[in-house]
Parts: sequence; structure tokens; C-alpha cells
Amino acid sequence: MKTADITLPGIPESKIRFREIVPGGGNWSHVLKRGTTLRLMNPRGGLNAAAIFFNFELPSERFNLPDTLKAQHTAKLTTGHCLYSDMGRILVSIPRDTAGWHDPLTGPSTPETIHAAFGPKSFQEARNHFHRNARDNFLVELGKYNLGRRDLVMNVNFFSKVAVDNEGQLNFHPGHAQPGSFIDLRAEMNTLVILNTCPHPLSPAGPYDPAPLHLAVFTSDPVADDDPCRISCPENQRGFELTERYFL
Repeated sequence: MKTADITLPGIPESKIRFREIVPGGGNWSHVLKRGTTLRLMNPRGGLNAAAIFFNFELPSERFNLPDTLKAQHTAKLTTGHCLYSDMGRILVSIPRDTAGWHDPLTGPSTPETIHAAFGPKSFQEARNHFHRNARDNFLVELGKYNLGRRDLVMNVNFFSKVAVDNEGQLNFHPGHAQPGSFIDLRAEMNTLVILNTCPHPLSPAGPYDPAPLHLAVFTSDPVADDDPCRISCPENQRGFELTERYFL
């Protein structure tokens, strides 16, 4: 499939800045400018897109997952939620989501989890078909921005659903990421987005075949007073106000 074949229903062509395909197990990063939106699309189903976020102008300000969940009283992410920095500002918000549940609890896959589920396969053995994991892919991409291991913050696993049962066990739902689902991440700041398409750490054992990601960046509409992210809770109203002051 070519990038030109990626469709965005409801988004005028004049607003679309670029499209891209990230293969399964691949890396991607971009400085998502305030006033633009990143659409992550799940064309095949079974996708896991692990992502972390930074203030591009001040990378010491970065995604704070505990505050994001506490402020919005949730253990999942979907429409109406915001992703907060450690300074209480909103890095990106979620105005649209058709998947309905994205996992903020489990963290990235590691060499150990990938080996346990799919078996070890090194670069020396398989060259470009080696078994990649999310933690190492994050470190590779962070290095492009002079960031490293100490900057590896907690991540979101987009398109993956993990629920906690009454015994406190994490339960992965393999059929959750349906083909054609998408989520929009609207930049409220100039946000460095780093992501990869490695398997979720709780993916069931089987052949190593991570799904590809289709993405596009387009111009956002202005954030209205009744925007679903702004009004979903009082904490988000304060978060938007604090973020907007940053640009005054």
C-alpha cells in the first residue's frame, strides 16, 4: 500500500500535511506542532503502538502518566482524555477515538517479554527480521534527540486493552484492536512524539508478526469552549488554561 492511499474520512485534503506508514516493529518520531493533530490508524487489526511524549522546546518537561490518570480518574485513555506533562500542562488531547480503550498501565515490551512470547532472534541471526522490543526501540529513537535511558518515561500502548480483575491481575484482550480503528492526538504544545510498533508486553505467544501503523498529520480546528477534552472534567479545564498561558 502507498501512503497516498491512506484515507482520512471527514478531513479535508487541504488540511492534511503528510501521511506515513510505519512497519510492524518499526520506530517513528516527529515534533507535532501546536495546532496540528496526529491520527494513528490501525489498518490490519492487532496493532500495538507504544508512545512517549516531551515538550520539544524543554525536554525536561515530559509525559507524566500517574498525574494523567489521577487527574482524570481513569485507568484507560479514550475520547475526552488529555495526556499531561510533569508541569501540569497538556501535551496532547484525544478529541476522537474509535478504539475506545488504550492501555496506560503495562509499560513497554522488553527483550525478556519478547523472547518469552516469540523466542529469541538476534540481528546477527536474522538481520532486519530480528525480534525488536519497545524499550530498545524507544532508546534508539531517543538518541536522535540527545536523550537517553534516564529520559525513558512511562508510555501508553495505543490500541491495546488491559483490564485489572478483582485479584489485581492484568488481563490482555487480544481481539480489541479492530481493523480500521483510529485515534486522534491533538497537540496542545509543540510536542515531541516518539513511538514504535513492537508487540504489547502481554501479547500471547505465537509467530512474531507485529502489525503496521498508518498515520497522518493534519491541521487542527481551534479548541472550542465546549470541546470534549476541555469539559470532560474540571481538572482538564484548569489544564487547558495553564497550557494556554504558556503561549501568552
